[in-house]
Amino acid sequence: MDVTRTEVANRSSRARTRRGSAARLGLLAGPVAFFALFFAWPVAAIVARGLKVDGVWRLGRIADVVTQSDIRHVLWFTTWQALASTALTLLVALPGAYVFARFDFPGRQVLRAVVTVPFVLPTVVVGTAFLALVGRGGLLDELWGVRLDTTVWAILLAHVFFNYAVVVRTVGGLWAQLDPRQEEAARMLGASPLRAWRRVTLPALAPAVAAAALMVFLFTFTSFGVVQILGGPTFSTLEVEIYRQTSEIFDLSTAAVLTIVQFVAVGAILAVHAWTVRRRESALRLVDASVTARRPRGAGQWALLAGVLVTVVVLLLLPLAVLVQRSLDAPDFRYYRTLTSEAGDTFLVPPIDAIGNSLEYALAATAIAVVIGALAAAALARRDAGRLVRGFDALLMLPLGVSAVTVGFGFLIALDKPPLDLRQSWILVPLAQALVGVPFVVRTMLPVLRAVDARLREAAAVLGASPWRVWREVDLPLVRRALLVAAGFAFAVSLGEFGATVFIARPDNPTLPVAVARLLGRPGDLNYGQAMALSTILMVVCAVALLVLERLRTDRTGEF
Repeated sequence: MDVTRTEVANRSSRARTRRGSAARLGLLAGPVAFFALFFAWPVAAIVARGLKVDGVWRLGRIADVVTQSDIRHVLWFTTWQALASTALTLLVALPGAYVFARFDFPGRQVLRAVVTVPFVLPTVVVGTAFLALVGRGGLLDELWGVRLDTTVWAILLAHVFFNYAVVVRTVGGLWAQLDPRQEEAARMLGASPLRAWRRVTLPALAPAVAAAALMVFLFTFTSFGVVQILGGPTFSTLEVEIYRQTSEIFDLSTAAVLTIVQFVAVGAILAVHAWTVRRRESALRLVDASVTARRPRGAGQWALLAGVLVTVVVLLLLPLAVLVQRSLDAPDFRYYRTLTSEAGDTFLVPPIDAIGNSLEYALAATAIAVVIGALAAAALARRDAGRLVRGFDALLMLPLGVSAVTVGFGFLIALDKPPLDLRQSWILVPLAQALVGVPFVVRTMLPVLRAVDARLREAAAVLGASPWRVWREVDLPLVRRALLVAAGFAFAVSLGEFGATVFIARPDNPTLPVAVARLLGRPGDLNYGQAMALSTILMVVCAVALLVLERLRTDRTGEF
Protein backbone atom coordinates (compact mmCIF):
# COMPACT_ATOMS: atom_id res chain seq x y z
CA MET A 1 0.00 0.00 0.00
CA ASP A 2 2.84 2.38 0.90
CA VAL A 3 4.63 1.59 -2.35
CA THR A 4 1.47 2.21 -4.30
CA ARG A 5 0.92 5.56 -2.61
CA THR A 6 4.52 6.52 -3.25
CA GLU A 7 4.23 5.63 -6.93
CA VAL A 8 1.02 7.62 -7.23
CA ALA A 9 2.65 10.62 -5.56
CA ASN A 10 5.70 10.36 -7.83
CA ARG A 11 3.54 10.10 -10.93
CA SER A 12 1.53 13.09 -9.79
CA SER A 13 4.70 15.06 -9.18
CA ARG A 14 6.09 14.14 -12.62
CA ALA A 15 2.80 15.10 -14.24
CA ARG A 16 2.87 18.51 -12.53
CA THR A 17 6.46 18.96 -13.66
CA ARG A 18 5.54 18.15 -17.27
CA ARG A 19 2.58 20.51 -17.13
CA GLY A 20 4.82 23.20 -15.65
CA SER A 21 7.42 22.72 -18.37
CA ALA A 22 4.78 22.84 -21.09
CA ALA A 23 3.26 25.97 -19.57
CA ARG A 24 6.68 27.64 -19.33
CA LEU A 25 7.49 26.84 -22.96
CA GLY A 26 4.10 28.17 -23.99
CA LEU A 27 4.73 31.41 -22.13
CA LEU A 28 8.14 31.82 -23.74
CA ALA A 29 7.03 31.08 -27.30
CA GLY A 30 5.75 34.60 -27.94
CA PRO A 31 8.75 36.49 -26.47
CA VAL A 32 11.25 34.23 -28.24
CA ALA A 33 9.56 34.70 -31.61
CA PHE A 34 9.27 38.46 -31.06
CA PHE A 35 12.96 38.93 -30.25
CA ALA A 36 14.11 36.56 -32.97
CA LEU A 37 12.17 38.39 -35.70
CA PHE A 38 12.49 42.00 -34.58
CA PHE A 39 15.84 42.09 -32.80
CA ALA A 40 18.19 39.22 -33.62
CA TRP A 41 17.44 39.19 -37.32
CA PRO A 42 17.80 42.97 -37.97
CA VAL A 43 21.01 43.21 -35.90
CA ALA A 44 22.50 40.18 -37.65
CA ALA A 45 21.56 41.67 -41.02
CA ILE A 46 23.33 44.97 -40.40
CA VAL A 47 26.45 43.24 -39.01
CA ALA A 48 26.58 40.93 -42.02
CA ARG A 49 26.23 43.91 -44.36
CA GLY A 50 29.29 45.50 -42.73
CA LEU A 51 31.60 42.48 -42.40
CA LYS A 52 30.65 40.39 -45.42
CA VAL A 53 32.25 41.45 -48.71
CA ASP A 54 31.45 39.54 -51.92
CA GLY A 55 30.07 36.68 -49.87
CA VAL A 56 33.24 36.35 -47.74
CA TRP A 57 33.40 37.23 -44.05
CA ARG A 58 36.16 39.74 -43.20
CA LEU A 59 36.58 38.85 -39.52
CA GLY A 60 40.11 40.22 -39.43
CA ARG A 61 38.52 43.66 -39.50
CA ILE A 62 37.53 43.17 -35.84
CA ALA A 63 41.14 43.06 -34.65
CA ASP A 64 42.06 45.99 -36.89
CA VAL A 65 39.38 48.19 -35.35
CA VAL A 66 39.71 47.34 -31.63
CA THR A 67 43.49 47.83 -31.67
CA GLN A 68 43.21 51.44 -32.82
CA SER A 69 44.18 53.87 -30.06
CA ASP A 70 41.22 56.18 -30.59
CA ILE A 71 38.78 53.25 -30.43
CA ARG A 72 40.39 52.00 -27.19
CA HIS A 73 39.93 55.49 -25.74
CA VAL A 74 36.25 55.42 -26.72
CA LEU A 75 35.80 52.01 -25.06
CA TRP A 76 37.46 53.18 -21.86
CA PHE A 77 35.45 56.38 -21.60
CA THR A 78 32.19 54.56 -22.39
CA THR A 79 32.79 52.10 -19.55
CA TRP A 80 33.96 54.38 -16.77
CA GLN A 81 31.42 57.15 -17.38
CA ALA A 82 28.63 54.54 -17.30
CA LEU A 83 29.92 53.17 -13.98
CA ALA A 84 30.22 56.68 -12.53
CA SER A 85 26.76 57.67 -13.80
CA THR A 86 25.19 54.54 -12.31
CA ALA A 87 26.81 55.04 -8.91
CA LEU A 88 25.87 58.73 -8.80
CA THR A 89 22.28 57.98 -9.86
CA LEU A 90 21.85 55.36 -7.14
CA LEU A 91 23.33 57.71 -4.54
CA VAL A 92 20.96 60.54 -5.47
CA ALA A 93 17.82 58.53 -6.28
CA LEU A 94 17.64 55.87 -3.53
CA PRO A 95 16.50 58.44 -0.92
CA GLY A 96 13.83 59.49 -3.39
CA ALA A 97 12.72 55.87 -3.82
CA TYR A 98 12.32 55.60 -0.04
CA VAL A 99 10.38 58.87 0.24
CA PHE A 100 7.94 58.01 -2.55
CA ALA A 101 7.47 54.47 -1.22
CA ARG A 102 7.11 55.16 2.52
CA PHE A 103 5.99 58.79 2.93
CA ASP A 104 2.49 60.11 2.34
CA PHE A 105 2.47 63.84 1.67
CA PRO A 106 0.33 66.29 -0.35
CA GLY A 107 1.09 66.23 -4.06
CA ARG A 108 2.93 62.90 -3.99
CA GLN A 109 1.10 61.49 -7.03
CA VAL A 110 1.68 64.61 -9.09
CA LEU A 111 5.35 64.75 -8.12
CA ARG A 112 5.83 61.06 -8.94
CA ALA A 113 4.51 61.73 -12.45
CA VAL A 114 6.70 64.82 -12.82
CA VAL A 115 9.78 62.83 -11.79
CA THR A 116 9.24 60.46 -14.73
CA VAL A 117 8.92 63.21 -17.35
CA PRO A 118 12.70 63.79 -17.84
CA PHE A 119 13.14 60.12 -18.70
CA VAL A 120 11.08 60.43 -21.90
CA LEU A 121 12.40 63.72 -23.24
CA PRO A 122 14.56 63.48 -26.38
CA THR A 123 18.22 63.57 -25.46
CA VAL A 124 18.95 66.37 -27.90
CA VAL A 125 16.44 68.61 -26.11
CA VAL A 126 17.76 67.80 -22.64
CA GLY A 127 21.31 68.34 -23.81
CA THR A 128 20.34 71.78 -25.09
CA ALA A 129 18.56 72.62 -21.83
CA PHE A 130 21.60 71.60 -19.77
CA LEU A 131 23.80 73.61 -22.09
CA ALA A 132 21.69 76.65 -21.21
CA LEU A 133 22.30 75.90 -17.53
CA VAL A 134 25.99 74.99 -17.44
CA GLY A 135 27.38 76.30 -20.73
CA ARG A 136 28.60 79.69 -21.91
CA GLY A 137 26.10 82.36 -20.87
CA GLY A 138 24.14 79.81 -18.84
CA LEU A 139 22.80 80.15 -15.32
CA LEU A 140 25.98 78.97 -13.60
CA ASP A 141 28.11 81.18 -15.81
CA GLU A 142 26.01 84.25 -15.02
CA LEU A 143 25.81 83.65 -11.27
CA TRP A 144 29.27 82.32 -10.41
CA GLY A 145 31.27 82.36 -13.63
CA VAL A 146 31.37 78.55 -13.72
CA ARG A 147 31.07 76.51 -16.92
CA LEU A 148 30.70 72.74 -17.07
CA ASP A 149 30.09 72.20 -20.78
CA THR A 150 32.66 70.00 -22.54
CA THR A 151 33.39 68.43 -19.12
CA VAL A 152 32.40 65.02 -17.84
CA TRP A 153 30.45 66.58 -14.95
CA ALA A 154 27.82 67.97 -17.32
CA ILE A 155 27.42 64.48 -18.81
CA LEU A 156 27.10 62.82 -15.39
CA LEU A 157 24.52 65.35 -14.18
CA ALA A 158 22.45 64.92 -17.33
CA HIS A 159 22.56 61.14 -16.92
CA VAL A 160 21.28 61.46 -13.35
CA PHE A 161 18.55 63.76 -14.66
CA PHE A 162 17.43 61.10 -17.13
CA ASN A 163 17.66 58.03 -14.92
CA TYR A 164 16.43 59.33 -11.56
CA ALA A 165 12.96 57.94 -12.33
CA VAL A 166 14.34 54.49 -13.17
CA VAL A 167 15.60 54.01 -9.61
CA VAL A 168 12.63 55.72 -7.94
CA ARG A 169 10.05 53.61 -9.76
CA THR A 170 11.87 50.28 -9.99
CA VAL A 171 13.14 50.20 -6.40
CA GLY A 172 10.27 52.22 -4.93
CA GLY A 173 7.69 49.90 -6.51
CA LEU A 174 8.99 46.92 -4.50
CA TRP A 175 9.91 48.98 -1.42
CA ALA A 176 6.31 50.16 -1.06
CA GLN A 177 5.14 46.52 -0.81
CA LEU A 178 7.69 45.32 1.74
CA ASP A 179 6.20 44.72 5.18
CA PRO A 180 7.66 47.49 7.41
CA ARG A 181 7.01 45.38 10.52
CA GLN A 182 10.03 43.23 9.70
CA GLU A 183 12.36 46.21 10.04
CA GLU A 184 10.44 47.42 13.10
CA ALA A 185 10.96 44.02 14.74
CA ALA A 186 14.72 44.35 14.24
CA ARG A 187 14.57 47.81 15.81
CA MET A 188 12.73 46.42 18.85
CA LEU A 189 15.47 43.81 19.25
CA GLY A 190 18.05 46.58 19.63
CA ALA A 191 19.26 47.20 16.09
CA SER A 192 19.96 50.79 15.08
CA PRO A 193 17.91 52.23 12.19
CA LEU A 194 20.87 51.90 9.84
CA ARG A 195 21.67 48.35 10.94
CA ALA A 196 18.01 47.29 10.66
CA TRP A 197 17.81 48.72 7.17
CA ARG A 198 21.11 47.14 6.12
CA ARG A 199 20.33 43.68 7.51
CA VAL A 200 16.58 43.42 6.79
CA THR A 201 15.42 45.81 4.07
CA LEU A 202 18.47 46.05 1.82
CA PRO A 203 18.72 42.27 1.17
CA ALA A 204 15.03 42.23 0.23
CA LEU A 205 15.55 45.19 -2.11
CA ALA A 206 18.74 43.80 -3.66
CA PRO A 207 17.08 42.33 -6.80
CA ALA A 208 15.21 45.59 -7.51
CA VAL A 209 18.32 47.71 -6.84
CA ALA A 210 20.35 45.46 -9.13
CA ALA A 211 17.68 45.69 -11.83
CA ALA A 212 17.61 49.49 -11.59
CA ALA A 213 21.41 49.72 -11.62
CA LEU A 214 21.54 47.47 -14.67
CA MET A 215 19.05 49.61 -16.61
CA VAL A 216 20.87 52.83 -15.68
CA PHE A 217 24.21 51.34 -16.69
CA LEU A 218 22.88 50.15 -20.05
CA PHE A 219 21.31 53.52 -20.83
CA THR A 220 24.47 55.44 -19.94
CA PHE A 221 26.71 52.86 -21.62
CA THR A 222 24.86 53.57 -24.88
CA SER A 223 24.45 57.32 -24.29
CA PHE A 224 24.27 59.34 -27.48
CA GLY A 225 22.57 62.75 -27.47
CA VAL A 226 23.83 63.84 -24.06
CA VAL A 227 27.46 63.05 -24.85
CA GLN A 228 27.29 64.52 -28.33
CA ILE A 229 25.92 67.88 -27.14
CA LEU A 230 27.54 68.31 -23.72
CA GLY A 231 30.79 66.44 -24.35
CA GLY A 232 31.73 68.23 -27.53
CA PRO A 233 34.57 66.74 -29.58
CA THR A 234 36.45 65.67 -26.42
CA PHE A 235 34.22 62.78 -25.33
CA SER A 236 32.67 59.99 -27.38
CA THR A 237 30.81 56.82 -26.38
CA LEU A 238 30.40 53.71 -28.49
CA GLU A 239 26.95 54.89 -29.56
CA VAL A 240 28.29 58.25 -30.73
CA GLU A 241 31.14 56.56 -32.57
CA ILE A 242 28.80 54.07 -34.29
CA TYR A 243 26.61 56.95 -35.45
CA ARG A 244 29.64 58.90 -36.66
CA GLN A 245 31.07 55.93 -38.56
CA THR A 246 27.68 55.17 -40.12
CA SER A 247 26.27 58.57 -41.08
CA GLU A 248 29.33 60.82 -41.37
CA ILE A 249 32.25 58.63 -42.48
CA PHE A 250 30.09 55.93 -44.14
CA ASP A 251 32.38 53.21 -42.78
CA LEU A 252 29.82 50.47 -42.19
CA SER A 253 32.45 47.82 -41.43
CA THR A 254 33.87 49.80 -38.48
CA ALA A 255 30.35 50.47 -37.25
CA ALA A 256 29.59 46.74 -37.46
CA VAL A 257 32.70 45.89 -35.41
CA LEU A 258 31.76 48.43 -32.74
CA THR A 259 28.25 46.97 -32.66
CA ILE A 260 29.71 43.52 -32.04
CA VAL A 261 31.95 44.87 -29.28
CA GLN A 262 29.00 46.59 -27.65
CA PHE A 263 26.90 43.45 -28.00
CA VAL A 264 29.53 41.21 -26.39
CA ALA A 265 30.19 43.64 -23.54
CA VAL A 266 26.51 44.03 -22.74
CA GLY A 267 25.96 40.27 -22.97
CA ALA A 268 28.74 39.61 -20.46
CA ILE A 269 27.34 42.21 -18.06
CA LEU A 270 23.86 40.72 -18.31
CA ALA A 271 25.17 37.21 -17.67
CA VAL A 272 26.96 38.33 -14.50
CA HIS A 273 23.86 40.25 -13.40
CA ALA A 274 21.57 37.24 -13.90
CA TRP A 275 23.92 34.99 -11.90
CA THR A 276 24.36 37.35 -8.95
CA VAL A 277 20.67 38.28 -8.67
CA ARG A 278 19.59 34.65 -8.83
CA ARG A 279 21.78 33.86 -5.82
CA ARG A 280 20.12 36.60 -3.75
CA GLU A 281 16.49 35.80 -4.53
CA SER A 282 14.14 34.78 -1.73
CA ALA A 283 10.43 34.77 -1.04
CA LEU A 284 9.30 38.04 0.53
CA ARG A 285 6.30 39.03 2.53
CA LEU A 286 4.49 41.57 0.37
CA VAL A 287 1.67 43.75 1.60
CA ASP A 288 -0.69 46.31 0.10
CA ALA A 289 1.21 49.52 -0.61
CA SER A 290 -1.62 51.55 0.93
CA VAL A 291 -0.65 50.40 4.44
CA THR A 292 3.05 51.23 4.18
CA ALA A 293 2.95 54.95 3.31
CA ARG A 294 2.68 57.24 6.35
CA ARG A 295 3.10 60.89 7.15
CA PRO A 296 6.72 61.78 7.99
CA ARG A 297 7.46 61.67 11.70
CA GLY A 298 10.29 63.39 13.49
CA ALA A 299 12.82 65.96 12.38
CA GLY A 300 14.94 63.38 10.55
CA GLN A 301 12.14 62.21 8.25
CA TRP A 302 10.99 65.75 7.53
CA ALA A 303 14.60 66.70 6.70
CA LEU A 304 14.87 63.70 4.35
CA LEU A 305 11.64 64.70 2.62
CA ALA A 306 12.88 68.29 2.27
CA GLY A 307 16.20 67.11 0.86
CA VAL A 308 14.49 64.94 -1.76
CA LEU A 309 12.17 67.80 -2.76
CA VAL A 310 15.13 70.18 -3.14
CA THR A 311 16.92 67.58 -5.28
CA VAL A 312 13.88 67.18 -7.51
CA VAL A 313 13.51 70.95 -7.93
CA VAL A 314 17.19 71.68 -8.67
CA LEU A 315 18.11 68.60 -10.67
CA LEU A 316 14.85 67.84 -12.51
CA LEU A 317 12.56 70.85 -12.57
CA LEU A 318 15.12 73.58 -13.27
CA PRO A 319 16.13 72.20 -16.72
CA LEU A 320 12.46 71.71 -17.54
CA ALA A 321 11.75 75.31 -16.53
CA VAL A 322 14.48 76.49 -18.92
CA LEU A 323 12.82 74.42 -21.64
CA VAL A 324 9.44 76.07 -21.06
CA GLN A 325 10.98 79.55 -20.85
CA ARG A 326 12.68 79.13 -24.22
CA SER A 327 9.46 77.92 -25.84
CA LEU A 328 7.78 81.13 -24.65
CA ASP A 329 10.63 83.42 -25.68
CA ALA A 330 8.60 85.07 -28.45
CA PRO A 331 5.60 87.43 -28.44
CA ASP A 332 2.03 86.14 -28.80
CA PHE A 333 3.03 82.47 -28.42
CA ARG A 334 4.50 82.61 -31.92
CA TYR A 335 6.39 79.32 -31.69
CA TYR A 336 3.23 77.45 -30.70
CA ARG A 337 0.98 79.14 -33.27
CA THR A 338 3.27 78.27 -36.18
CA LEU A 339 3.19 74.56 -35.31
CA THR A 340 -0.17 74.27 -37.06
CA SER A 341 1.19 75.34 -40.44
CA GLU A 342 3.14 73.15 -42.83
CA ALA A 343 6.88 73.63 -42.47
CA GLY A 344 7.89 73.53 -46.11
CA ASP A 345 10.91 71.33 -46.74
CA THR A 346 11.20 70.32 -43.07
CA PHE A 347 7.90 68.37 -42.83
CA LEU A 348 5.27 67.06 -45.22
CA VAL A 349 2.60 67.75 -42.58
CA PRO A 350 2.14 70.41 -39.88
CA PRO A 351 4.49 69.71 -36.92
CA ILE A 352 1.50 69.56 -34.58
CA ASP A 353 0.49 66.23 -36.21
CA ALA A 354 3.46 64.62 -34.50
CA ILE A 355 1.54 64.70 -31.21
CA GLY A 356 -1.22 62.38 -32.42
CA ASN A 357 1.32 60.13 -34.15
CA SER A 358 3.38 59.77 -30.98
CA LEU A 359 0.36 58.91 -28.83
CA GLU A 360 -0.90 56.28 -31.29
CA TYR A 361 2.52 54.69 -31.66
CA ALA A 362 3.15 54.75 -27.89
CA LEU A 363 -0.18 53.08 -27.07
CA ALA A 364 0.45 50.32 -29.60
CA ALA A 365 4.02 49.85 -28.40
CA THR A 366 2.86 49.70 -24.77
CA ALA A 367 0.33 46.99 -25.56
CA ILE A 368 2.98 44.92 -27.34
CA ALA A 369 5.57 45.45 -24.60
CA VAL A 370 3.19 44.57 -21.77
CA VAL A 371 2.00 41.36 -23.43
CA ILE A 372 5.49 40.17 -24.42
CA GLY A 373 7.11 41.31 -21.17
CA ALA A 374 4.43 39.83 -18.91
CA LEU A 375 4.65 36.45 -20.66
CA ALA A 376 8.43 36.46 -20.34
CA ALA A 377 8.36 37.54 -16.68
CA ALA A 378 5.81 34.83 -15.81
CA ALA A 379 8.02 32.16 -17.36
CA LEU A 380 11.25 33.45 -15.83
CA ALA A 381 9.74 33.70 -12.35
CA ARG A 382 9.19 29.94 -12.06
CA ARG A 383 11.57 28.28 -9.63
CA ASP A 384 11.98 25.21 -11.85
CA ALA A 385 13.30 27.26 -14.76
CA GLY A 386 16.39 25.72 -16.34
CA ARG A 387 19.59 27.35 -17.45
CA LEU A 388 18.30 27.96 -20.95
CA VAL A 389 15.27 29.82 -19.62
CA ARG A 390 17.36 31.83 -17.14
CA GLY A 391 19.72 32.73 -19.97
CA PHE A 392 16.80 34.21 -21.88
CA ASP A 393 16.38 36.59 -18.93
CA ALA A 394 19.69 38.20 -19.85
CA LEU A 395 18.92 38.23 -23.57
CA LEU A 396 15.78 40.27 -22.92
CA MET A 397 17.94 43.18 -21.79
CA LEU A 398 20.11 43.27 -24.90
CA PRO A 399 17.94 45.83 -26.75
CA LEU A 400 18.94 48.36 -24.08
CA GLY A 401 22.61 47.74 -24.73
CA VAL A 402 22.69 47.49 -28.52
CA SER A 403 23.01 50.61 -30.61
CA ALA A 404 19.63 52.04 -31.58
CA VAL A 405 21.28 53.17 -34.80
CA THR A 406 22.07 49.53 -35.58
CA VAL A 407 18.51 48.43 -34.82
CA GLY A 408 17.03 51.18 -36.98
CA PHE A 409 19.23 50.39 -39.99
CA GLY A 410 18.64 46.68 -39.38
CA PHE A 411 14.89 47.14 -39.63
CA LEU A 412 15.28 48.77 -43.04
CA ILE A 413 17.60 46.03 -44.31
CA ALA A 414 15.96 42.91 -42.84
CA LEU A 415 12.25 43.74 -43.00
CA ASP A 416 12.12 44.67 -46.68
CA LYS A 417 10.98 41.42 -48.30
CA PRO A 418 7.80 39.31 -48.10
CA PRO A 419 6.42 37.89 -45.89
CA LEU A 420 7.79 40.61 -43.57
CA ASP A 421 8.00 43.64 -45.82
CA LEU A 422 7.07 46.23 -43.19
CA ARG A 423 8.92 49.29 -44.47
CA GLN A 424 5.69 51.06 -45.43
CA SER A 425 3.64 49.76 -42.49
CA TRP A 426 2.78 51.93 -39.47
CA ILE A 427 3.43 48.97 -37.13
CA LEU A 428 7.19 49.21 -37.74
CA VAL A 429 7.58 52.15 -35.35
CA PRO A 430 5.66 50.54 -32.41
CA LEU A 431 7.66 47.34 -32.89
CA ALA A 432 10.93 49.26 -32.56
CA GLN A 433 9.64 51.15 -29.53
CA ALA A 434 8.37 47.95 -27.89
CA LEU A 435 11.86 46.43 -28.11
CA VAL A 436 13.00 49.04 -25.59
CA GLY A 437 9.82 48.80 -23.51
CA VAL A 438 9.87 45.01 -22.96
CA PRO A 439 13.00 45.02 -20.74
CA PHE A 440 11.36 47.58 -18.47
CA VAL A 441 8.25 45.44 -18.15
CA VAL A 442 10.32 42.35 -17.33
CA ARG A 443 12.66 44.08 -14.90
CA THR A 444 9.76 45.77 -13.09
CA MET A 445 7.58 42.67 -12.76
CA LEU A 446 10.21 39.98 -12.21
CA PRO A 447 11.36 40.94 -8.67
CA VAL A 448 7.74 40.99 -7.49
CA LEU A 449 6.84 37.72 -9.22
CA ARG A 450 9.89 35.98 -7.79
CA ALA A 451 9.05 37.31 -4.33
CA VAL A 452 5.69 35.48 -4.37
CA ASP A 453 5.82 32.36 -2.20
CA ALA A 454 5.98 29.41 -4.61
CA ARG A 455 3.94 27.30 -2.18
CA LEU A 456 0.88 29.39 -3.01
CA ARG A 457 1.16 28.43 -6.68
CA GLU A 458 1.83 24.79 -5.79
CA ALA A 459 -1.20 24.63 -3.50
CA ALA A 460 -3.43 26.05 -6.23
CA ALA A 461 -2.03 23.56 -8.76
CA VAL A 462 -2.56 20.62 -6.39
CA LEU A 463 -6.19 21.69 -6.00
CA GLY A 464 -6.60 21.38 -9.76
CA ALA A 465 -6.15 24.96 -10.96
CA SER A 466 -4.83 25.38 -14.48
CA PRO A 467 -1.65 27.45 -15.02
CA TRP A 468 -3.78 30.33 -16.32
CA ARG A 469 -6.04 30.21 -13.25
CA VAL A 470 -3.00 30.04 -10.93
CA TRP A 471 -1.68 33.20 -12.58
CA ARG A 472 -5.07 34.93 -12.39
CA GLU A 473 -5.88 33.97 -8.79
CA VAL A 474 -2.43 33.98 -7.15
CA ASP A 475 0.05 36.12 -9.09
CA LEU A 476 -2.09 38.83 -10.66
CA PRO A 477 -3.50 40.32 -7.42
CA LEU A 478 0.03 40.68 -6.07
CA VAL A 479 1.67 42.01 -9.24
CA ARG A 480 -1.13 44.28 -10.49
CA ARG A 481 0.71 47.30 -9.12
CA ALA A 482 3.98 46.26 -10.78
CA LEU A 483 2.11 45.64 -14.04
CA LEU A 484 0.74 49.18 -14.06
CA VAL A 485 4.18 50.60 -13.23
CA ALA A 486 5.62 48.54 -16.10
CA ALA A 487 2.94 49.84 -18.48
CA GLY A 488 3.80 53.39 -17.46
CA PHE A 489 7.47 52.81 -18.13
CA ALA A 490 6.76 51.24 -21.53
CA PHE A 491 4.51 54.15 -22.52
CA ALA A 492 7.03 56.74 -21.36
CA VAL A 493 9.93 55.05 -23.15
CA SER A 494 7.90 54.75 -26.35
CA LEU A 495 7.03 58.45 -26.32
CA GLY A 496 10.67 59.47 -26.10
CA GLU A 497 12.36 56.78 -28.23
CA PHE A 498 14.48 58.42 -30.90
CA GLY A 499 17.52 56.39 -31.95
CA ALA A 500 15.75 53.73 -34.01
CA THR A 501 12.58 55.69 -34.80
CA VAL A 502 14.48 58.43 -36.64
CA PHE A 503 15.37 55.94 -39.38
CA ILE A 504 11.99 54.24 -39.80
CA ALA A 505 9.36 56.93 -39.11
CA ARG A 506 7.72 57.98 -42.37
CA PRO A 507 8.10 61.66 -43.37
CA ASP A 508 4.33 62.13 -43.30
CA ASN A 509 4.02 60.51 -39.84
CA PRO A 510 6.86 61.86 -37.65
CA THR A 511 6.93 61.31 -33.91
CA LEU A 512 7.56 64.14 -31.47
CA PRO A 513 11.26 63.30 -30.84
CA VAL A 514 11.89 62.98 -34.59
CA ALA A 515 10.13 66.28 -35.25
CA VAL A 516 12.17 68.00 -32.54
CA ALA A 517 15.44 66.64 -33.95
CA ARG A 518 14.57 67.80 -37.46
CA LEU A 519 13.76 71.29 -36.23
CA LEU A 520 16.95 71.50 -34.15
CA GLY A 521 18.95 70.41 -37.17
CA ARG A 522 17.82 73.42 -39.20
CA PRO A 523 19.10 76.98 -38.67
CA GLY A 524 16.91 79.86 -37.58
CA ASP A 525 15.22 81.09 -34.44
CA LEU A 526 11.81 79.90 -35.62
CA ASN A 527 12.92 76.29 -36.03
CA TYR A 528 14.67 76.35 -32.65
CA GLY A 529 11.65 77.90 -30.94
CA GLN A 530 9.30 75.37 -32.54
CA ALA A 531 11.56 72.57 -31.30
CA MET A 532 11.33 73.94 -27.77
CA ALA A 533 7.54 74.28 -28.12
CA LEU A 534 7.15 70.69 -29.33
CA SER A 535 9.41 69.51 -26.50
CA THR A 536 7.27 71.36 -23.98
CA ILE A 537 4.15 69.76 -25.44
CA LEU A 538 5.83 66.34 -25.21
CA MET A 539 6.67 67.05 -21.58
CA VAL A 540 3.07 68.07 -20.78
CA VAL A 541 1.56 65.09 -22.64
CA CYS A 542 3.85 62.72 -20.79
CA ALA A 543 3.10 64.32 -17.42
CA VAL A 544 -0.67 64.08 -18.01
CA ALA A 545 -0.43 60.47 -19.17
CA LEU A 546 1.67 59.48 -16.18
CA LEU A 547 -0.65 61.34 -13.82
CA VAL A 548 -3.62 59.41 -15.24
CA LEU A 549 -1.67 56.20 -14.77
CA GLU A 550 -0.89 57.13 -11.15
CA ARG A 551 -4.59 57.79 -10.53
CA LEU A 552 -5.55 54.49 -12.15
CA ARG A 553 -2.97 52.66 -10.11
CA THR A 554 -4.05 54.20 -6.80
CA ASP A 555 -7.71 53.48 -7.59
CA ARG A 556 -6.91 49.82 -8.23
CA THR A 557 -4.57 49.35 -5.26
CA GLY A 558 -6.25 51.62 -2.73
CA GLU A 559 -3.16 53.78 -2.33
CA PHE A 560 -3.79 57.47 -1.52
